[in-house]
Amino acid sequence: MSIEQELEKVSSSQKEFQSLLDQDFKDRKLKENEIIKATVTEVTKNFIIVDCKAKMEGMIPLEEFKNDDELSKIKVGSQIDVYLERIESFKGEIVISREKARKMKAWKKLEKVFETQEEMTGYITGKVKGGFITTVEGLPCFMPSSQIDVKPLKRIDHLMNTPVRVIATRIDKNRGNVCVSRRAVLEKSKNAEIIEALKKINEGDIIEEAIVKATTDWGIFLDINGIDALLHVSDLSHGRVKKPSDLVTIGQKIKVKITKIDKETNRVSASVKALTENPFENIEKKYKVGGVYEGIVTKIMDYGCFVKIEDGVEGLIHNSELDWTNRNIKPNKVLSVSQKIKFKIVNIDKDTKRISLSYKATTENPWDKVKDKIGKEVKIKINNITDKAIFGDLVETKLAGMLHYKEISYQENIEDLKKFKKNEIINVKIIEVKDDKIRFSKRALEKDPLSWFEDNRKKIGDVITTRIHEVLKTGVKVAIDQDKKLIINIKKMDLAKDAADARPEVFSKGNVLDAKITELDIINRRVKLSVKAAQIDEEKSLIAKFGEGATKSGATLKGIFEKAIGKKDKKK
Repeated sequence: MSIEQELEKVSSSQKEFQSLLDQDFKDRKLKENEIIKATVTEVTKNFIIVDCKAKMEGMIPLEEFKNDDELSKIKVGSQIDVYLERIESFKGEIVISREKARKMKAWKKLEKVFETQEEMTGYITGKVKGGFITTVEGLPCFMPSSQIDVKPLKRIDHLMNTPVRVIATRIDKNRGNVCVSRRAVLEKSKNAEIIEALKKINEGDIIEEAIVKATTDWGIFLDINGIDALLHVSDLSHGRVKKPSDLVTIGQKIKVKITKIDKETNRVSASVKALTENPFENIEKKYKVGGVYEGIVTKIMDYGCFVKIEDGVEGLIHNSELDWTNRNIKPNKVLSVSQKIKFKIVNIDKDTKRISLSYKATTENPWDKVKDKIGKEVKIKINNITDKAIFGDLVETKLAGMLHYKEISYQENIEDLKKFKKNEIINVKIIEVKDDKIRFSKRALEKDPLSWFEDNRKKIGDVITTRIHEVLKTGVKVAIDQDKKLIINIKKMDLAKDAADARPEVFSKGNVLDAKITELDIINRRVKLSVKAAQIDEEKSLIAKFGEGATKSGATLKGIFEKAIGKKDKKK
């Protein structure tokens, strides 16, 4: 056989093999970006070699099998799922991935179990900010720190890289993120146990041995046959309880009554005070409003003192009921804890279980005595001086009162306040006691200058002689009495009948003025004088006396006076 015939025969065989091979690949129908079945043909130190029914075998790194115990189960001939990325790379090799196949398969599974809330097995492989990386079916998921257990854990070493049961709580398809929770599985299991345990107890049941698990400022946590129950501080006693830890210790067994079972939240509430009779049931028969009784101070607060009346019954003495002289006194300055005192019951509110007490009502009321001293002279100690008044306490009773600047002197000068100093003791007169408030007057100790009108029997319409004390731009001030204690202001418009004569500058200090009393109110301290009115009255009197025709046009007061004087001279 010639060489040409041999070559032709080999070429024919190759073509036949190529045809058979192409037909075989065509029947295999491999598609990229899909999961396919592959058979393990060899296990080396670094790779798993598989047959994907492609032109050549594929190689998968061992790292892709180390997330769980799958590597120990792989043997030659085992079939595994792989993700086909490329049928043929630029090197002519098939590109496959076991990890991507597992992730795609896990993602599809997670989408299904997210709807049904089925449990899955995961591995906590690492810690990140805010939580942990948990691998579920080969897919890295995020587990928040709050979802690792039903209670905070200080260490989680025992949970790392070990199988844990989790539930998918959130799936973000756009970002490819999955959140899982181990806590939800534990709570689900715990709730199932609680539901079964709750079937064995009912509201109203009395539990002889409830175990104290923990105490807080607002209550006690109990273990009742494996069920957590809350004993609130308000259910410990009919009276006030400072701290639950003062009454019980951890591990102690106490007797309680089941008061409430919430089927939706599986929460149980217990009570100790429900085992005893409510002392407020017949409180109005034991204690009467207005009655005086004895008790012990149990607690002092900023707003008052609590007093124990009997076991389970307490009352409050408010700050305003501690002292007659100071309504805002600090309670610890009057009473002390454990002190035995007498008190008066002011009010009993059976519905809210509140009793209002008064301590000052059992002591002598200084306000009753001070009312008897209205109009009498007393001594006060100045505590404070403000812009318009002086505040001081009665030296005898310590009751506080006010001395207004208008009550310092009859001149009612605000500058008089500067004459006094703090802690100075002065004499005053009590002029009013109303609503536990006292008004003092210093000028009341002296004779009222306005009494001059009564002493001299002066009334409205009378003309009096005054002397100018001070000249002002708006008028003049005149002194009525010789001691110059009674000073009255005469306005510019009342200085003279004629406007030209009513200018204040034409007057001088010491000038004598006759003025008419046009207003006189001793009680309200209002006095009004008018020189103009006196002149008008005098003119009318002269006209009436000396001339019938004096009121005619052209007649003047000067002419009338000259006529009158002339007539008198002629008679002489």
